[in-house]
Amino acid sequence: MMHMRTKAPEPTIAAGDDNEWEVRPGGMLVQKRDPNEEQTRIPPPTIRVRVKYGSIYHEIRISSQATFGELKKMLTGPTGLHHEDQKIMYKDKERSSKTFLDVVGVKDRSKMVVLEDPISQEKRYIEMRKNAKMEKAAKSISEISLEVDRLAGQVSALESVISKGGKVAEKTMLNLIELLMNQLLKLDGIMAEGDVKLQRKMQVKRVQKYVEALDVLKIKNSMPEQPPVEQKHSNGHGSAASPGHPFPKSKRSVGHFPPIPVAPKQQPPPQPPRNSGEVVVTTQWETFDSMPTAAPPSSSSNTIHHPKFSWDLL
Repeated sequence: MMHMRTKAPEPTIAAGDDNEWEVRPGGMLVQKRDPNEEQTRIPPPTIRVRVKYGSIYHEIRISSQATFGELKKMLTGPTGLHHEDQKIMYKDKERSSKTFLDVVGVKDRSKMVVLEDPISQEKRYIEMRKNAKMEKAAKSISEISLEVDRLAGQVSALESVISKGGKVAEKTMLNLIELLMNQLLKLDGIMAEGDVKLQRKMQVKRVQKYVEALDVLKIKNSMPEQPPVEQKHSNGHGSAASPGHPFPKSKRSVGHFPPIPVAPKQQPPPQPPRNSGEVVVTTQWETFDSMPTAAPPSSSSNTIHHPKFSWDLL
């Protein structure tokens, strides 16, 4: 006996039903919705559910297509529990806040139990304390910012006075620096996160900038005033000597004259030679011993000619 495989029939679209079907982005073929359907659609029926909290039942009227999260918000008033601290049990199972009532079979007069979730409650309390700290930190930073603005005005006033050559009492500047440092200590004691942390960091930079500006102003303020230095300029015709030039300027330029020869020391008169073949050499010429000895003068002339120097300087 042969068994023949049967192929599942593919969904067919009738020729006249082209406008009644559409393909969703996921590839699913669904019936096309009418734009006017939302106006003519019948609203879902309202059901009554009985929710037990402790030993008391609370009857809640809610849409059959609502979620358990919406039901939790409606139970906040009767039970006094925050909707995030509730845990709803339906058919002995905990239901998520995003689950729809009709999907899990909730009908009119269905019963369920609501419990207090200690874990969720603890998480919510931690989050609440964290938010309270952030709000307190933001408020403290805002107050410090206003105080820094006031001190910044005083810094600008001192800077204006000193830049114009005025003097400020050193105690005033020290007190202002101390006030700014106190604000910096307050900022360091604030624990913050996220945007509040960025605000704290910005205020710290502001305070540091003003403290550095005061340090510079304190140095300028402590410097003694120097009287203006009078400089004498020579007009080219005076002979007064300046501090940098101890000798007066000459009317003439040295570059217009030839170099002045230096006169050698006057030598003692040479002694007459003992004979015509010897030449007397003085000790002044001992540095030229390495030079070859000059040829002896001829016998026809026994006189020594001395060089003549021009002593005319000008």
